[in-house]
Amino acid sequence: MKHGACKLNAIAALCAAAGVAPAGAAGPGADASGETPGIPVVIVTGSRVEHDIADFPAAIDVVDARQIRDTQMRVNASESLVGVPGLVVHNRENYAQDLQISSRGFGARSTFGVRGVRLIADGIPATMPDGQGQAATFNLDMAERIEVLRGPFSVVYGNHSGGVIQLFTREPRGRPTVETNISGGSDGMWKADVNAQGETNGIGYVVDASRFGTEGYRAHSAARRDQGFAKLSLKPSATSKLTVTASSLSQDDTQDPLGVTWATFARDPRAGEIDATDTQTPKRTLADRYNTRKSIDHQQAGAVFEQRFGDDRLRAMVYVGNRRVIQYQAFSRAFQAPATHSGGVVDFDRRFYGTDLSWMFVRPLANGKLSTTVGLAVDRSVDDRQGYENFIADQSGVRFGVKGALRRDEDDVLTNVDPYVQTEWQGGPWVVTAGLRHSRLKVEVDDRFLSNGNDSGRIDYRRTTPVLGVLYKVQRGLNLYASAARGFETPTLNELFYSSGGTGFNFRLAPAKSRHLEVGAKTVLGTDTRLDVALFQVRTDDELVVDSSVAGRTSYRNAAQTLRRGAEVSLDTPIAAGWNARVALSAVRATYETGFGAVQPGSRLPGVPRASLYGELAWKDDAGRFGAAVETIANSKVFAEDTNTERPAPGYAVMNLRFQARQEVERWRFKQFIRLNNLFDRNYIGSVIVADTNKRYYEAAPGRQWMAGFSAEYQF
Repeated sequence: MKHGACKLNAIAALCAAAGVAPAGAAGPGADASGETPGIPVVIVTGSRVEHDIADFPAAIDVVDARQIRDTQMRVNASESLVGVPGLVVHNRENYAQDLQISSRGFGARSTFGVRGVRLIADGIPATMPDGQGQAATFNLDMAERIEVLRGPFSVVYGNHSGGVIQLFTREPRGRPTVETNISGGSDGMWKADVNAQGETNGIGYVVDASRFGTEGYRAHSAARRDQGFAKLSLKPSATSKLTVTASSLSQDDTQDPLGVTWATFARDPRAGEIDATDTQTPKRTLADRYNTRKSIDHQQAGAVFEQRFGDDRLRAMVYVGNRRVIQYQAFSRAFQAPATHSGGVVDFDRRFYGTDLSWMFVRPLANGKLSTTVGLAVDRSVDDRQGYENFIADQSGVRFGVKGALRRDEDDVLTNVDPYVQTEWQGGPWVVTAGLRHSRLKVEVDDRFLSNGNDSGRIDYRRTTPVLGVLYKVQRGLNLYASAARGFETPTLNELFYSSGGTGFNFRLAPAKSRHLEVGAKTVLGTDTRLDVALFQVRTDDELVVDSSVAGRTSYRNAAQTLRRGAEVSLDTPIAAGWNARVALSAVRATYETGFGAVQPGSRLPGVPRASLYGELAWKDDAGRFGAAVETIANSKVFAEDTNTERPAPGYAVMNLRFQARQEVERWRFKQFIRLNNLFDRNYIGSVIVADTNKRYYEAAPGRQWMAGFSAEYQF
């Protein structure tokens, strides 16, 4: 995480135009690596205005452009987020289900996509109104920085904010440039990317297009992903700025390898689970027999306008998008036999849109400055959703992995309306920040498939979530803070879809309600060493937990009470002669405080490791032409279900190596990298599918992998 360097160009350009200061672009005085020593990191997440990261009363980290783009293929956010304390990011080696991301245990039970952690890109939501998002929509090729907020202040972003991950793409500026990147690696991985950026007469542009492909480490896990991105930046006046962005993501027939039992993993980490009901010899895997796969077609566009009136600011954001998904699951014909079952093929077309309007005004108060933001966020999504049988039976026999008879047909409408206010007073050594948000989520279902009953209905969730934080500057280089909040986490649409037994909507689910406490210290030792420490506690009532999970379909229920207690430590320090060390350590005890069913009090929440470690020892030469690093990633064991009686995924530690080089020849800039992941070829479980009824909990991580890449940039 970048703590001690922000980029002068970014601050100057955006403070002058719109007040949002992305860290990550080289500015005057920067060294050859693009870093400008001595400039504090500027953040906007949590505070909604530019803020020195050391002066904000929350645990927040910044991953800069160098960490995102250098020595990575930039396919998954897990590449750059792995070193953030408090955050657990797993690449499931399953591009049909996306990454598994949790913040202090929130989101760990998600069977696909990201829930419990809010995703934002360039100020525009990448999370749907119900709290479900996909990190795959992030464009990492154009990323300038990622801000990661954990703890109480996440609730200022409303429902489902156990944490916030906000990506900022590069600001177009300077002479036009064109860049191409080519990379490849183990298991048939490859990626090609081309981008251009520049600024002319106050109009800036960024465009990017990429294609990624892989044969997959696990059996039946091949994927291809096409992404596009465009950004247009305008300055209608000296005090205003308009930014328009558009992005697309396309994945056709992305194979889903599913989870496996422990016996299958122990036999062969790459193997898929054998279908015991298959009559062929040799027997096929479940994934092969049912041809489990998912196709995604996602487009989104948005605009942000900011107008300054002295220190005051008006901000207006609007966005619109469409997401089409068709997924083929591994359900047997008999499993789909009940009339209330919705089939083994999910097919939906989602339209979504929203707006966020806010006004910030700054006034002097009690020898200090009071900054207050009032706003209103409105989001809406409309699903035209069908379900089909995943087989066709005719005279030639039964064929699986095809779209069969209709079993579900409905419209699902989600609407949230969230007014909010946030205020901050700075005076002398004190910073006091408070916020209040009223979240309301309305879920409406119009069932058109009535032969098996009418699942139409409506449910409203609403709650007011307050937050308060206080920071005290003890002395130069030492800040202490404390914060507290009440959180709110409604069921996502996917959690409402199925009641236990595969029947219709589960309108009985209640929202989870949480109480957050955090204390911490942010210190600068000497001139360049940063040490951040945070201690936290979260009590949650009506925690949403998995009731049953079969072949990719999961139903949920409310548990009683859970408790999360933990600590996060991060250290970033130069050593000597170009060497730098970085350590991020997380420890969390996440348990059920009261039992339910067969779950005993004190049982650990599944999917949450008790301890996680990231360590890095890096070197670069004085000119920034060459660099190398060794990385260590370690996690303790993870339970796969609530009773903690099944075999947990064992803890592991792996080591990675990376090398990089760069050259400049007149107007050309070249970069190369080589990366070796899992250097000692350890076999380990990378992630778990929580509470899978058939005990297919485990998703294997890759063995030793190599990657290499080359880029060439030309400046006109």
